[in-house]
Amino acid sequence: MTLVESSRTRLLVDAGLSRRETFRRLKDLGIPAEPLDGILISHEHSDHCGGLPVIAKHARCPVFLTEPTHREICRTLPAGAGEKVEQVEHISGGDNWTIGDIEIDAFSIPHDAADPVGYTFRAEGVKVALVTDLGYLPELVKFHLRETDCLILESNHDLEMLKVGPYPWSVKQRVMSRIGHLSNHIVSEFLADPEAFDGRPQRLVLAHLSENNNTPELAKISAEEALGRRPEESAFRGELLVASQRVPLGPLVY
Repeated sequence: MTLVESSRTRLLVDAGLSRRETFRRLKDLGIPAEPLDGILISHEHSDHCGGLPVIAKHARCPVFLTEPTHREICRTLPAGAGEKVEQVEHISGGDNWTIGDIEIDAFSIPHDAADPVGYTFRAEGVKVALVTDLGYLPELVKFHLRETDCLILESNHDLEMLKVGPYPWSVKQRVMSRIGHLSNHIVSEFLADPEAFDGRPQRLVLAHLSENNNTPELAKISAEEALGRRPEESAFRGELLVASQRVPLGPLVY
């Protein structure tokens, strides 16, 4: 989950944690949990929407998600939980709309979900891109990640750790597939390529790290090595950060 906030508007992106844990983490950062002007869901997997029914009930704000994602949430969450989300606005990959003073773009991403999307946000001269849970980086995704001030990008697994790790082979194949998750290697190749990654972000956040198949140190070393391969004229001069599943990151102020 990510809180995107301007001087006038507050949006929660994904809601994989319980309401209590969500509010606790925001409190730890000194950030008020409410009010919210909208909740955006990327896809229906429980680590992205498990806390949605309760959070949406208390926030009393619209929930934005694709129609196939909404159907899957209603089908897979505990009986009746999905239907408790009352204020629903269906969106599609390719949509552009505004909530308050934040302009939002949704774009389709390759993942084994009903209709997954990533998001970019623009407000007050700042662009933030958020994309996790995708198996590779198609040109459409690379396009949306350009000219960002803050890029939050999945760096899910180390290939060698995944291959020798505890997951069943069928799960390993899914994670490594083009509708699975980004490896440190795929991310490093993207970061090293000045034609794919423009190097502009002031902050680059590696996110959605697997606790079984990656470590923050491995993800960061891989990204640093890749960024070090960039030509001087397109060098990355921003800050490289690694998000944790356990400790909230931020706030990142612009």
